[in-house]
This record gives sequence, structure tokens and C-alpha cells, in this order.
Amino acid sequence: MTGDDLAQADPVTPPRDAPDRRDGLGYVSHKRIELAVDVALATGRPLLLRGEPGSGKSSLAAHIALTKGWRYYEQVVTSRTQGRDLLWTYDHVRRLSDAQVRGRGSALRDERYVTPGPLWWAFDPGSAAGRAGEPRVDPWHEVNKDRKRHCAVVLIDEIDKADPDMPNSLLVPLGSNRFRVQETGEEVTRQTPVLDGEPAAHLVIITTNEERELPQAFLRRCVVLWLEEPQKGRLVEIAQAHFTTSVGVFTAADRKLAAELADALLSTRREAKEKGLRPPSTAEFLDALRACKELRINTDDGRWSQLKDLALLKPQQPES
Repeated sequence: MTGDDLAQADPVTPPRDAPDRRDGLGYVSHKRIELAVDVALATGRPLLLRGEPGSGKSSLAAHIALTKGWRYYEQVVTSRTQGRDLLWTYDHVRRLSDAQVRGRGSALRDERYVTPGPLWWAFDPGSAAGRAGEPRVDPWHEVNKDRKRHCAVVLIDEIDKADPDMPNSLLVPLGSNRFRVQETGEEVTRQTPVLDGEPAAHLVIITTNEERELPQAFLRRCVVLWLEEPQKGRLVEIAQAHFTTSVGVFTAADRKLAAELADALLSTRREAKEKGLRPPSTAEFLDALRACKELRINTDDGRWSQLKDLALLKPQQPES
């Protein structure tokens, strides 16, 4: 099993004070985001979030799932990810090994080698869970155990890292809300029950860091929202929400420090863009604030310039 497989099979919740949080806590939404989510739900289209790294794209899905009480799944895309991985994977190696051990004449059940992907778990958790004698475990069961089974949010993170053909391979299953498992012939269809008067709802959120241009056919199928870099007031608001949730308190002194760091961040961003460098992100702003709070450093402290040089609020060469 690869590192990617382990991450998918046993997701780890980041610490409560981590800047890149996937628990949905501490996220600061606004009306423009809420409208885009409502439009995506009303039209049944995926919501594609565009914007610079650190603009809060990846955190939104978990926030929506938490606030609505919906199940949550995610797939972090790599250069090796195929569209089918979001639907199911099939362990050909294990099946071949089992066939060699059993020898000829021993029938093997293909269902045993199928692992449902996040879209399968979102569409139909009943069939994803498998048969009574051969159950499958929801990879996000700890998060989802007390949430609504008929509603789900799926995050497809950094889709621009995949092969250009990968986004288009998702058009049919996302458009029709169904797919067929090739190895078993099983038809998986999005379930739409009404429970306690509430109809089923499924939201697919896709993020891109603009590292690669996405196919036009794919873009036309999405509700597209550009998340702009937060300015000073919103940065302070994000800091307050983040630290109030994780630490439990955000003092007037913390707010003053956050405002000073926000000014420094915005200044560094302007410098970075003029030089063609990667500007620091909101996550790095939160890390800088945490370091300043822990070490009792403010922007008048002699250690401030040294802290900036430690890559927290320093322009970086763009990733190749």
C-alpha cells in the first residue's frame, strides 16, 4: 500500500491549531461564497474554487459539511490520480496473488478487490458498505458517524495537478450521478431519499491552484468561484475565528498583533508580485501569528525581521 493509499484509507484530522484545517472549524465565510454554494446545490453542478494557494479553498468543504451536519469525503489529487480513483479502485495485484495461491478451479469474487472512492461513498453509502458478510468501512467513519446519511460533501483538492484528461473523465459520473463498476458490473446511482422531511443533497467542491489550465468542457459543467486573497480586515477576522476555536481566547493584544502582521503580509505580497515570486499565504500568516504569540514577538521587536526571514512571511520562488 502506498503513502497515498494510506492517506485515503485512514484520514488524519489535523491538530486543532493547524493553519490548514480540514475539520471545518474556524472558517470565515461570506455572502458571495454562500451564494455560490446555493447555486451549485440548486443546479446539481460541482463548485470549482479558483484562487491563489492559501486563499481558503480547501477548508470550505469541511466547513460546509460541519455546519450542515453532512457526511464529508475528500481526495487530494496527485499527478498519478485518475478520474476512476474517485469512483472506485480495484486491487489487481491482490487478486492475482490470491488466484495463484488458490490455483485453478477456485472462483474469486471480484467484489472483494473493489474499494469504493469518495464519490461512491457520497452517492450511495449503502452499496459502498458492501455485503453483510464482507463489509467495507467508510474511510471517514469517525467524522461521519453522527452525520446525515442522505447528504454529503466531497472535496476534490488540487485537480490541476492531474493529467489534463482526468477532469473530463469525471463529466459523465458528475453529470448523470451514476457510474458502473467495470470489474463487477455493479451500477452505482446517487440515492435521493427524503428523511425527516429533508431531501437528499450532495455537493462536490473542486479546487485548483491554476498550475495547469483546465479543459473548457469541464469548466462549463462547473459553478466557478474565484476566491480572492483576503485583505487586512478579513485576515484579522480569520485569525480571530481560528484562534478562538483552537485556543479559546483572542485578546485585544492578539487583534492588534494580527493587524500588524496583516499589514506586513500585504506589503510582502505586493513585493512578491512585483518580483514574480510566490507571495505568502493565509496559512503562513496564521503560522507567523502563532509564533509571535508563543514567543512574545511584535513588529517592534528586534526578532521580527529574523522571523520574517524564516520563510513565514517571505516571498518564495514559485514551484516548478
